[in-house]
Amino acid sequence: MSEQTDANKANAIAFYDLMFNQCRPRAAIERYAGDEYIQHNPHVADGKEAFIAYFERMADEYPGKVTHFKRAVAEGDLVVLHCHQVWPGSDEYAGMDIFRFDADGRIVEHWDVLQVITDESANDNGLF
Repeated sequence: MSEQTDANKANAIAFYDLMFNQCRPRAAIERYAGDEYIQHNPHVADGKEAFIAYFERMADEYPGKVTHFKRAVAEGDLVVLHCHQVWPGSDEYAGMDIFRFDADGRIVEHWDVLQVITDESANDNGLF
């Protein structure tokens, strides 16, 4: 793995932690995002300001929300984070977030998939 790929992995985790756990989405965008921010989550509009507004609202509506990082995988300009999201008063999720980085090591694109964690499972393996 290259130094840049290692740096991208560390920066994806730091970005997510600052945005989600520390509830500082503006600081996360300023520190880690590139000139553009393309969003594929259907609940969040494209662009940095839309991202900031969404996660500022989530911080207000779900104080104490937290993500626990389970795995991070990086290849080239992509980083995948496997996370356990806890939303107080709501569901918990197993999530996969994919971030694309530009040549300067800044986040420019995001995809995610979320699965509600349930009490029932056909196996004993768990989601993490």
